Amino acid sequence: MVMVLTAGVLGLLGTLIGTRVAIGLLVRKGYGQYVRDDGPVEHLKKKGTPTMGGIAIIIAVLLAYALAHLLFWRPPTASGLLLLGLFAGMGFVGFLDDWIKISRARSLGLDSKGKLVLQGLIGVAFAYLVFQFPDERGVTPASPAVSFLRDIGWLQLPVWLAMIWIIFIIAALSNGVNLSDGLDGLATGLCMMVFAAYALVNIWQYNQWCSQIMTAGPQCYQVRDPIDLAAISFALAGACFGFLWWNTSPAKIFMGDSGSLALGAAVAGLAIMTRTELLVVILGGMFVIITLSVVLQVGYFKLTGGKRLFKMAPLHHHFEMKGWAEQTVVVRFWIICGIFIAAGLGVFYTEWVAGLP
Repeated sequence: MVMVLTAGVLGLLGTLIGTRVAIGLLVRKGYGQYVRDDGPVEHLKKKGTPTMGGIAIIIAVLLAYALAHLLFWRPPTASGLLLLGLFAGMGFVGFLDDWIKISRARSLGLDSKGKLVLQGLIGVAFAYLVFQFPDERGVTPASPAVSFLRDIGWLQLPVWLAMIWIIFIIAALSNGVNLSDGLDGLATGLCMMVFAAYALVNIWQYNQWCSQIMTAGPQCYQVRDPIDLAAISFALAGACFGFLWWNTSPAKIFMGDSGSLALGAAVAGLAIMTRTELLVVILGGMFVIITLSVVLQVGYFKLTGGKRLFKMAPLHHHFEMKGWAEQTVVVRFWIICGIFIAAGLGVFYTEWVAGLP
């Protein structure tokens, strides 16, 4: 537990200090954000704000994990390294997207096909590797079963189909967080709460872990390396918390796709490895709602020949266009996210209690 808390503190300090350094460097280089002309008028003043701040989050989390393990002389685990690889890999895709925007002085980066291909390649590599590296009990970092609060026994999939399912989860959540990153501090605050929730899930799974031979009961969790995943979850939550110091309104820096794609992939990786793939729909409920708003907007536009369901999508821009202040939208979305997380953790705990003999 001390290692877990240490990782969280190091992640927090890493972005508090590292983001300030990144702001100075990006300002000197002139790497600023380009803003859409068709968005809320208030956003035009954000043009030129440093972007690619997600790089600071990625570096802080990787260093926090490495230093925490060095301080307590604990070896890294297969689950931890795979999750960090997914996190950093998607961050690299986001970096390419941000770099194209900056170098070509436009608000659009990688085209949608190119981005999906890169995300797909990283997803395929992750989906293959999480079925490798069995422990002494034969448990791999991921399971071929679809999961809700744990593996659903009657939903065992062939490995090839399980890989497709995993790739879909990664693509959905990485793009969901990306769509949520449109207001100062919005995606950062949402991610911070979701990662804190997953830290609690991992700690609980560790305490009720089937590998704890002396204390494991009939309701134990058949997972891999939960305490290491808890350390990464706390490092991610701490890094988002520290980044929020600089990213809250008025933002001194944006995370860019470098951060949003990486953070979304990390949420997906945690859902997959904790066997809570469907529970993430509740824990990450705000990401689901924001993504659905875009899907509905596009679908309605095509079906009605050009009519709009919302004033603007994603959903947070709709409320801005209705006259809500940016800070009001952000705080209210944070509150709704907190409600989703409370509900998700409540369902997770209730299942364990109800299942006791």
